[in-house]
Formats: sequence, structure tokens, C-alpha cells
Amino acid sequence: MPARMELHRSSFGEAERTLCEMGAFRVSAFTYPSGIAALRVGNARGEIIVLPFKGQQIWRAGFDGRELTMKSMFDEPVDTMVYLETYGAFMIHCGLTGLGAPGPSDTHPLHGELPNAPFQSAWLELDEATRTITIGGSYRHTVAFSTNYLATATITMGANSALLDVSLAVENLKRTPMDLLYLAHANFRPVDHGALHYTARYDAASVRVRRSVPSHISPKPDYMALIEQLAEDPAPHHQLHPDLAFDPEVVFSIDMLADADGLAHAIQKHPDGTADYIGYRPSQAPLCMRWVCRTPDQDGLGIAFPSTSEVEGYTAEKAKGHVVELAGGDVWTIDMRMGLLTAAEAGEIEAVIDGARPS
Repeated sequence: MPARMELHRSSFGEAERTLCEMGAFRVSAFTYPSGIAALRVGNARGEIIVLPFKGQQIWRAGFDGRELTMKSMFDEPVDTMVYLETYGAFMIHCGLTGLGAPGPSDTHPLHGELPNAPFQSAWLELDEATRTITIGGSYRHTVAFSTNYLATATITMGANSALLDVSLAVENLKRTPMDLLYLAHANFRPVDHGALHYTARYDAASVRVRRSVPSHISPKPDYMALIEQLAEDPAPHHQLHPDLAFDPEVVFSIDMLADADGLAHAIQKHPDGTADYIGYRPSQAPLCMRWVCRTPDQDGLGIAFPSTSEVEGYTAEKAKGHVVELAGGDVWTIDMRMGLLTAAEAGEIEAVIDGARPS
């Protein structure tokens, strides 16, 4: 049986201290000057920093000497619930009672309540037999006459792997159905001349650029010209040329295809042959979003965001039929893998992607 260690806020002091070690694993706890508790979890390839009581965010991820996380304006997380006032993590769970930019009749915040949710419990599990370590946590969200759910998040790391297995399970604690929306906001760092490969048809019908402009961004004069170009043909964005402006951001909705094992795959292939990777099951998240932002202050690439809906807010997504109705007592789950591939691993995944795409 794995060894389990409950985490308590009192374990996180100003000075970083070691919590445990097992083989290649080392785990330490510290508190950012902002007051946010953090776990540094390392293996033979690199490390991640997890915020166990703040949305179970993966704040940073770096392997094989490379920082995977987007460039942002935040050196550390901020003690706030406001999404854009503490933005820059590698992986953020979004939802669940709302998603995306709220429309005129919506009351939910940007991307819902989950991104910075105050998780009430957190733990570590160390499994010597499988040579893995798991960081987990639970958050109960209860609003009288409205909502009562339990969200349980886990992150599993192997001793010699640069890939992370990230999962979320949501249990509806009510006896009546709840509406659920979810998106995994995994923010990689784009690289000049990187190439995007993914299991979808590379046409405008399957890779649709968002034409609406959310209120929190201010587009430049040539922004809409780029949007119109990508609406006709999405192919130009597959090569991340330095002169291709994604300022302030470009968002796509993609119809991802599954391979023979039921998995969708997406990579950013680097010029050296290695690749950033995300994979998931479309049966759990039938929609996929892509986000690209390349500015002097923020440089981010959401290669593929597994999602149950698009990002126009609860009311709009409900009208589209993009809301999961979770029966009372039922559990909804999503399982994802993300991280860094070696050149050999990237070649194997690229072959799988080519095999899953229509010829």
C-alpha cells in the first residue's frame, strides 16, 4: 500500500524544509512571501511546484533543464480569488459552475470558482512499488439552494518521467442534477519555430478561430486581420514564427480525434526534436480549446485545453448544449497526461498523431 501523508497549513513555513524523500523523489514545503503554501516535488528529471490549497494549481513545471511554464507577469502566486490577478501557472483547473468569460446574464467569475479555490484538504502518497508520488487535494463547494459538490484533484509523477498524470473527480453531493463545465488550462511556453501537431483535421471547419473579443483584452488594429486569415485557413498558426503576432491572444475551438486507444494527442515540437505534450480522452472532454499569446510580457501556449464546452460563459454554453448534467450522487472524471517528451518519444507520438488523422 502507498504511504500517505496528510498536509496541513502549519507545515508550510517561511523557510523551505524537506518533508520526505524516496529514491529519486524529494519533497519540500515552503510559503511564498504572498502567504501561499507551496510544495516543491522533484524527481530525476526535474521538478514541479504545486499550490496544494490554492486550486491544486501546478504553479511551475521544469524538466531536463527546460522551463515548461508560460512566461507571465507573476513571479509568485498572489493571495486573491480574482483569476487575472494571479495568472501564470502551468496547469489550472477551471469551472465548474461557470466557464470562460461571463456573458451579460452570467454571474460567475472568469473561468469559474475552481482556479483559485481554497482546497480544504491536501495529501501526499508515495508508492515505492510503482515508483510514483501523488499530490492530491479536495475542495467542497456548497451554496444553499444551488450547489453542493466535492472536487478531488490528483497529480502523479514517476521517478524518471517528465510527464505528469493529472486527474479531477467531481461528485455531485446533491440529490438533484447539477450543471458542470470544465476546462484544463495547461499553459506551456511557446518556442520560436516550434511546430504544432495534433489529432484533428487541419481545416477551418475543424479548427475554428474565435471571432468574438472578450472584454478583458484590447486588440491591436491588425488583430482582426489575423483572425480573418486564420478563419479561412488555420494552417499558418501551426508554425510559431517569431513575426506571427498573437497579441494579445488567439483562441481556437478544435474537434479533436481519438486514436485506436481512445486518446487525443497534441504536441509543440521544438527545433531540437523534443516536444511539449498533452493527451486526454475526448470521451471525457468532448471539446478542445487552444490559446496562444505571444507578447513581451506574456508568452503562453495552450496546445490543447481538454474541455466540456467553449469559453463564452455559462448562458451561451448552456444554449449550445455544452453543459454536463451530473445526476445527484454521480461522479464525473477527467484524466490527462502532460509534460515533456524526449526526441525519441516525440517521434513516436507524432507517428500516432499522423495515424489518427484522416489521410
